Amino acid sequence: MKQDSFNTPARIFVYVSAATAGTIDIYAMDDATGALTPVSAFDAGAMVMPTVVAPDKKHLYAAIRAQPYRLLTLAINPLTGELVQEAVAPLPDSMAYISTDPSGSLLLAASYGGNKVAVLRIGGDGLVTDGEAQIIPTGRNAHSVVSDRSGRYVFATNLGSDAVLQFILNPETGRLEANDPPHVTTGSGFGPRHIVVSPDNRYVYVLTELTGHVIHYAQDQAKGTLVEVESVHSVPDKAGLFPGVAPPAPAPIGTTTSTVSQADDSKPKVWAADIAITPNGKFLYTTERTTSTIALFHVDGQDGTLTYVTNNPTERQPRGIRIDPSGRFLVASGEKSDRLSVYSIGEADGELSAVGRYPVNAGANWIEIVTFA
Repeated sequence: MKQDSFNTPARIFVYVSAATAGTIDIYAMDDATGALTPVSAFDAGAMVMPTVVAPDKKHLYAAIRAQPYRLLTLAINPLTGELVQEAVAPLPDSMAYISTDPSGSLLLAASYGGNKVAVLRIGGDGLVTDGEAQIIPTGRNAHSVVSDRSGRYVFATNLGSDAVLQFILNPETGRLEANDPPHVTTGSGFGPRHIVVSPDNRYVYVLTELTGHVIHYAQDQAKGTLVEVESVHSVPDKAGLFPGVAPPAPAPIGTTTSTVSQADDSKPKVWAADIAITPNGKFLYTTERTTSTIALFHVDGQDGTLTYVTNNPTERQPRGIRIDPSGRFLVASGEKSDRLSVYSIGEADGELSAVGRYPVNAGANWIEIVTFA
């Protein structure tokens, strides 16, 4: 007898790019427990790193950070989760971060070593077949670029220039235009790295790599500009870490050592990496690679302010975290670990509880999770 579709568990697939191995590892996630079952490994090529899923969930886009720099368009099989390459397009540089606008018509990319952001067009069939439609030179070390949830505004971090760039996305041309003002500055030496936008689009949170702060900005809904509300530390004093130093020149792509200068004092340095927020906007998480931990924050439902709660040990050198679309599970990868960790998220307090650890190929970093009903 055919099972009632109302009771059919969702099909959940987890994709992990493993830069050293050159694969995208594919897992099926149990809808009830969060446990992972390996499906297969797609051979993407050495230094496959940032990935993003199309809004319609039909494709996974993956950037290759080894020459020739290129973007892969991979079709997602909604029944098995397996990937098939459908297109490849040149990239103008090694891209540390990629994302799409909410409409799925544009792919945004940031180059850390190239000090630039780029825009590529996504065809109506979901394929990216041409090179960049726009290149914008930035300050030092562009590290991430994301659209807000309306699709009208775009933000990009510049780690080496301590700035968050502000753009307007022109709906007629599909090009980025500088907002007024064109950027906001962070604290000196903070090194803004990754960005997450609150589910209600009212707030933008930026994780700083060199100091481990989460900077909370309020977004002007009419102008798309940011105003700093607070800056909250994700690394407790007892960790014994000192602020990192922005590199005097771009770090070599593909290294698994810190991109920050350790100076001559050999003191352990803050080396924050990734940031994620639950779909209900209640809990925010960040990773720190020197201590291999995940920080938990509670997010105030009224004004978006943050309260630091705790740090949890996780995989060694945690580069990536991702929360599944239901908000029940968090997956973490470690660049120096041969395992992934899956955690359940406490519904009331956001506390992480271990579900299991699962084998992964070398150099695991970027994670994407896709759910099909």
